[in-house]
Amino acid sequence: MRLVRGPVGPVGPAAPLAMVLALACGCAASSGSGADGGGGSSGAPVRVVASTNVYGDLVQTIGGDKVTVYSIISDPAQDPHSYQASAYDRLELSKARLVVENGGGYDDFVDRLLQGAANPSPTVIDAVRVSGRTPKAGGELNEHVWYDLPSTGKLGERIAGDLAKVDPADAARFRHNATAFQGELTTLERREARVKAEHGGAEVAVTEPLPLYMTGAMGLHNVTPGDFSRAVEDGNDVSARTLEHTLALFTGERVKALVYNAQTSGPPSDKVEAAAKDHGVPVVPVTETLPPGQHYLGWMSANIAAIAGALERR
Repeated sequence: MRLVRGPVGPVGPAAPLAMVLALACGCAASSGSGADGGGGSSGAPVRVVASTNVYGDLVQTIGGDKVTVYSIISDPAQDPHSYQASAYDRLELSKARLVVENGGGYDDFVDRLLQGAANPSPTVIDAVRVSGRTPKAGGELNEHVWYDLPSTGKLGERIAGDLAKVDPADAARFRHNATAFQGELTTLERREARVKAEHGGAEVAVTEPLPLYMTGAMGLHNVTPGDFSRAVEDGNDVSARTLEHTLALFTGERVKALVYNAQTSGPPSDKVEAAAKDHGVPVVPVTETLPPGQHYLGWMSANIAAIAGALERR
């Protein structure tokens, strides 16, 4: 994903789910570093480093005021695939007791930083490994597992378990928060299931694989040529023939919505977005990183609502 510089706003009105849960467990914003502190045995917050603010927010939700979280990437203009680490990032990793990365090739910079961070003992959580997601036969892994709600639930449990090992005195609190988080995810999964019951089988297009776990859970069929979405994701050129086939999806009444990555830009994706709008196909923007002022649950709730609303309009 080649991210372009410029502000990216929320995908829709934030639902109160995450705010309620955040207040209940004493959560704060997940980007940036907080107060000093090493481990739970001293009573100080557990230092955690997350590769992106998505995972930083999850840790904050589970850990509350018992963690201090530094999210390496919190700016939507930053690209995990080409991110250049700073000395401050390395310093934070050198003091971290827990590190959360996406894995699957998405944020390899974390592993490179750890090799030179002079920190031999942090617990590292790889979200892709926790999810159990693997490539389909003959295909590539969709590494965007934070759009897969069951995988996020597994990750919440893992975060709670590993925080409990670092800070046994607060283990019950971490497990309680993880259980509450899972309950909210279950509510969102039910909403996905309702969309599937009402619109299952509807055809949609995407610019990248980013939202496919969510659209798949809704029973929606992605008809985008694989060559197009892979080229856009990798920042490669799209052949004229592939672009022609993609643009043809928006004629007639076939495609019900375009779900596109609002953090990427380029002639192919811009042309696809314009074609969708020209033919009256609803366009739903989604993002890779957490929009400013939002929490994970409210963000995913807004994404579900936006996709469902687009299907209703079509």
